[in-house]
Amino acid sequence: MGTRITRSPDYDTIGVIYLEEAGQLAVETAGQLAGFIETARQTIDIAIYDCRLTDGPAAILRDALAARANSGVRIRVVYDAGDKPETIEDVEALGLEPVPVTTHERIAELGLPDTSIRAITGMRALMHHKYVIVDGQRVWTGSLNLSDDSMHRMENMIVTLTSAELARDFRRDFDQLWSSGRVEASGKFATAPHELIYGGAPAPTDVDFSPGQGQAINELIAKRVARATSRIVICSMLFTSSRLLGALADHVARGRIDITGIYDGTQMAGVLHQWREREDLAWKIQAVQDIIAYGNLVGKPSTPYRPGQSHNFLHVKTLVVDQTVLTGSHNFSHAAQANAENVLSISSAALADRTVEYSHRLADRYRAVSTT
Repeated sequence: MGTRITRSPDYDTIGVIYLEEAGQLAVETAGQLAGFIETARQTIDIAIYDCRLTDGPAAILRDALAARANSGVRIRVVYDAGDKPETIEDVEALGLEPVPVTTHERIAELGLPDTSIRAITGMRALMHHKYVIVDGQRVWTGSLNLSDDSMHRMENMIVTLTSAELARDFRRDFDQLWSSGRVEASGKFATAPHELIYGGAPAPTDVDFSPGQGQAINELIAKRVARATSRIVICSMLFTSSRLLGALADHVARGRIDITGIYDGTQMAGVLHQWREREDLAWKIQAVQDIIAYGNLVGKPSTPYRPGQSHNFLHVKTLVVDQTVLTGSHNFSHAAQANAENVLSISSAALADRTVEYSHRLADRYRAVSTT
């Protein structure tokens, strides 16, 4: 099957990698990230939610970072040191997939000195970013954690950006996390779109960060969906935000927009189970059921979470609305707006079409065993 990498002209400033379960080895994905890191000549800033690597991929990244450090490159890492979700209740409350709580013990796999590493904490909020900034010029971002499961067993979308302007936005968010050590102090600034290129054509791209812009992100996504004129394609672990569900439900009621896609059936089922305990959330359950039925959405039957076991969540967090791709680390849930997250908005017909192809390929793969 192989890792899905979109090939485009050398002058493109956006690159995309699509990962599929068992479609690539963890060492291959780690090698791609190491290749990105090896381009650094001055600085490397890494913000990562979860780090959980076996010897092979860990050594690839450790060697790449050590080589850059030995060449005088300054390296900084921020990571989440909060209490990770361990139950379905936590998934709903925090808007995140469950992972083991030992990231602070595993970050040592990267082989960096303590002075290069900073733990980030928050009040019922997590540092959920997954990005790397090189030389204040290039960014690697998306939904990929530094774990064997994320690199090999989960569906993830990685976006690389060559843009000093966008790198500056990411660097500003990073510096807020680094200087404060707190989730709540980050993302508190407005951004603007910048002109990038994908498939040889202009691709205006913006990025927003929560929690500083968390409410605005939630509203932006819902408004973008509400204004859709031709298609909405879901390729996301969850879609549980009240505003997003309301916008999707309105389209279902009118019946004029194609809605297709895939989500993580196991995680969504757990959230719906929690909602059934509250009468005021009955409308959300009905909305999800109506949206799934209307679009014949596919729920990937991922392995239920168990500490210490391997997991294969559909981990990507992406929506395609007409010709715009919304993607990043941010799950489409209300709770996620309180976490440290990022969301890219990329206006590109070519990227939208290729991302739709990816979503439909995954849906076809899991349709026969779907949880819907």
